[in-house]
Amino acid sequence: MNPKRRPILAGNWKMNMTAAQARDLAGKLVPLVSGVTGRDIVLGPPFTALAAVAETIKGTNVSLSAQDLHWEDKGAFTGEISAEMLLDLGCRYVIIGHSERRQYFGETDETVNKKVRQALKKGLLPILCVGETLAEREAGKLNEIISRQVTGGLKDIPTSDMQKIVIAYEPVWAIGTGKTATPEQANEVHALIRRKIKALYSADIAEGLRIQYGGSVTPENVSTLMAMPDIDGALVGGASLKPESFAALVNFK
Repeated sequence: MNPKRRPILAGNWKMNMTAAQARDLAGKLVPLVSGVTGRDIVLGPPFTALAAVAETIKGTNVSLSAQDLHWEDKGAFTGEISAEMLLDLGCRYVIIGHSERRQYFGETDETVNKKVRQALKKGLLPILCVGETLAEREAGKLNEIISRQVTGGLKDIPTSDMQKIVIAYEPVWAIGTGKTATPEQANEVHALIRRKIKALYSADIAEGLRIQYGGSVTPENVSTLMAMPDIDGALVGGASLKPESFAALVNFK
């Protein structure tokens, strides 16, 4: 963690929690993190629970994120959600290109890029996810995959918008598996992403970019991950569904 970059801890609740359950979880979490300063705390409930969580965290130090959005303003896109709808519900952030979206729902670098551009256009802060599969890592394609996803996801994004973007590195093989990249492995990829941003933009932009790690982050391993110089936060799955666990993550030493 670089002291110049403000840490960001985000919980991705995925397809879990009814509105009532989400309200209960957020209600228990808020007092546990109310004294936290100097860190951004973000909750990403499913679409159906956004309104309930927005109400519960209103006026607190916790921000709201959606898990996806559509790249068009509105129209005949059955089942989709627009940026305007998310803003209407109080969202500040939106997770884009999560590996599960890429793996199960056909997301590509092109659609991810369209979503990032739409989010920025409408005033949402994108959390752009990138990451390699185990097969890709073992085949020596790590650099190629990460570089392609970063370059593709940020296509036509002007320098002026880069300070609004967070990148989340998630090795696909470490999501929900209990396997975690070692702090050194994770930091190595974060440094690679930072070098790519420097090449695409500038040293200043790269230095200011916040890069989260996602992949079986727990209260037990968060401090060693956050001690790494290029890791600026965590995108947390399972542990974010338990208020005490997520609060412990947010309060890492």
